[in-house]
Amino acid sequence: MLTLRRSGPREDVSLLSSGGRPVLLATLDVPFAGDATAFAVDSAVESGQPLVVVNVAEVPPTPWTLLGYGYIEREDLQAELRKPAELAQSLAVQVERLRVCSPHPIDALLELAAEREPGVLVFGPDLAKVSKRRYRKAVRELRERSPCLVWLDAEFPSGRP
Repeated sequence: MLTLRRSGPREDVSLLSSGGRPVLLATLDVPFAGDATAFAVDSAVESGQPLVVVNVAEVPPTPWTLLGYGYIEREDLQAELRKPAELAQSLAVQVERLRVCSPHPIDALLELAAEREPGVLVFGPDLAKVSKRRYRKAVRELRERSPCLVWLDAEFPSGRP
């Protein structure tokens, strides 16, 4: 009877990286919820992967939008969106901040997730600042079409989403 002897791997597999699947923290042009920020930063720190902080903004398709003038930046919002990035950087996590402007923000977020191939997409808008209808629609799309694991806040402030 013929047998095959395996001598083990030719290279040390313990030194190979996990492939660099970042943690993606996303919001809908509102500040992040505290739980979402904590989960995303903790996940990035514990896995040793980068954190991608994304603000997805809805902009109507107008001639001005095509020229790059469709989004008006609010300083108070930008300060809030910087907080997760600053926290992660203070913990030695590589951070990338992105703003995605689209007439279809959830489609754009799903496209970004397909391109970046995150290990987990943390969808964390502050539920007090986003409409219940918009949040429910986004959650439904993310659950059905996301190419990766999705973390969602457990409940809407006044009940279930």
